Amino acid sequence: MHYTLHQLKIFVKVADLQSITKAAEDLHLTQPAISIQLKKLQEQFDLPLTEVIGRQLYVTDFGKEIAVRSRRILDEADGIKYTIDQHKGLLTGKIKISVVSTGKYVIPYFLKDFMDTYPGVEISIDVSNKNRVIKGLYQNESDFSLVSVVPDDLNVFTVELMDNQLNLVGNSEYKDRIKRPKDLEKVTLLFREKGSATRNAMEEYLESKKIKLNKSMEFVSNEAVKQAINAGLGVSIVPLIGLRTALEYEDFTLLPLPGLPIITRWNLIYNKGKSLTPAQLELIKYMEENKVQLAEKHFSWAK
Repeated sequence: MHYTLHQLKIFVKVADLQSITKAAEDLHLTQPAISIQLKKLQEQFDLPLTEVIGRQLYVTDFGKEIAVRSRRILDEADGIKYTIDQHKGLLTGKIKISVVSTGKYVIPYFLKDFMDTYPGVEISIDVSNKNRVIKGLYQNESDFSLVSVVPDDLNVFTVELMDNQLNLVGNSEYKDRIKRPKDLEKVTLLFREKGSATRNAMEEYLESKKIKLNKSMEFVSNEAVKQAINAGLGVSIVPLIGLRTALEYEDFTLLPLPGLPIITRWNLIYNKGKSLTPAQLELIKYMEENKVQLAEKHFSWAK
């Protein structure tokens, strides 16, 4: 076989995106260039890597196995480069971090100085819901994940970064309407989607106060919940970390009730069985040594 690393890189990208057009855009290549390299790679195999049904491209089961092995080959090829750089005294490498949606307000502040110090380290961040973040870490698609609640069934190491404070929030019209937990039965409660750590915390609070759920709405992101709050649709228990601008410039009010705020922790987690690269080890060291100062510098307002 005479495949090249370039061909494997293109195939993996096509397999990930299920699209030649999107792969071409992501790799800054033309569609014909992608198609030519895919054709040359396909010529190395008797079984098809992809198939087109209608106008949609699909990766065959055989292609999926080749994609998995291709990723390993590409990782090892990168490893050679990183080993050379390491012997030259340079820290290089790739780090993939998956982040739950609210974590996008946190992770940039913990990475900025690290990236300035080590410009040879490439960091990619994928923001998604909790279920996808945990699945990605479990399947080793991510090197690290940022979560506010660590699942009990994951065998991971944890770097605790800072508190995550969840408050009951509504617009100003609710300030006089909600004075005690039972008042929540008279208003619409705004929930994140099932599986969200924020939703779980809210449901646990309502259960602890024996609140009967009468009217509710469900949203797939914190931004959607914030817009609903701003429009006066109802109230929600949400992370304070994502409300700084809203509290300053929009009609948002913290509604104090017994048992609130709820305090969880932002955690950077990674699999215990993972073989860490020098760049990944350095990130862990950096987080451990600087987390207190970074939290105080950037998030003292949220205490």
